[in-house]
Formats: sequence, C-alpha cells, structure tokens
Amino acid sequence: MSELSNIPSRNYTPYIWAVSIIIPVVVAILITPGLFPPPQLPFDTKILPLINAFINSAVSVLLVTGYVLIRRKQQRLHRIAMLSAYILSALFLLVYVTYHLSAEETRWCELSPVPRGLYLALLVSHIVLSVSIVPLATFSIYHSLSGRYEKHKKLARITFPLWLYVAVTGVLVYLFISPCY
Repeated sequence: MSELSNIPSRNYTPYIWAVSIIIPVVVAILITPGLFPPPQLPFDTKILPLINAFINSAVSVLLVTGYVLIRRKQQRLHRIAMLSAYILSALFLLVYVTYHLSAEETRWCELSPVPRGLYLALLVSHIVLSVSIVPLATFSIYHSLSGRYEKHKKLARITFPLWLYVAVTGVLVYLFISPCY
C-alpha cells in the first residue's frame, strides 16, 4: 500500500452496492408526498433549498479543484478536495431530505426565467444522474483509499464529469425554480 492508502484490503464492494441501492430507495420513500406527516422542526425550512444550492456550488468548486490538483500531481490535496466534495454531497442529501419531508412540493411557475421544458429536462437528468453518483463516487474513493489507483483512475474518468454535471445542474435547478418558492 502507498502512503495515501489506509483502507485494509477487505472487500467492501457488497456494502457499497447495498448502500447505493438503499439510499435512493429510502430517499424516494421519504420524499413521497403525503406518505409521512411533516415533522415539526425548530427552524424555518424555506432556507434549505438555498443552502443546498450553496452546497452544490461548493461541491462543484471542490471537484474542479480536485481535478486541477491531480493534474498537477498534488495527490494529498486532491484527496482532501475529493473527500470534502463527497462529505458535502452527503450533507446535501441530508438537507434535501429534511426539506422535502417538511415542505410542500415546489412546482415550476411562470416566474421562472427559463421555459418549462428546459427546466424539466435539467431536473430529470439531474435526478437520474444523481442516483448514479452514489456508487460511482463511493467506488472511486474506495479504490483510491485502498491503493487501487488504476481502478480509481479509470472510474474517476466517468465519475468526475457526471458528478460535476449533477452538482452544477443542482444549482441551475434551484436558480430556475427559486422564483416559484
């Protein structure tokens, strides 16, 4: 193992797949309108979509920074940037579920600065690809931390553009629907 590797050689693949399946299923169940009564939270949740837009912006910056760092062969800083993006993405998911559990669904309205079709296309592609980011990012990080750099490199070439697309479109979706809140 290299100096950057610190995960034992145990096979975590089944666990990663299990989590990658469980997370979208649980999120879909939790945000299904009317399935659960809205929780009484000690704060106004209307700010949460804006917070998520900031989180997605930070993830985007970290992903690009991580890419630049690895191109410059700064592996330690690359690792910090990518792990930070991963942690922020997990935080995004928690905030997203909290908001959707506690607020009514926000629909596109005429105040939106973009046509409804473009908004829906971005929203659908964002949602579909976001489901793929869970296993892609997790396996990418797993391969890196376990010293399987060739596997990491090969998978990261797929993961990076998709993850960046999801983060950027998350911000765009917010900007396009924010007048409708």
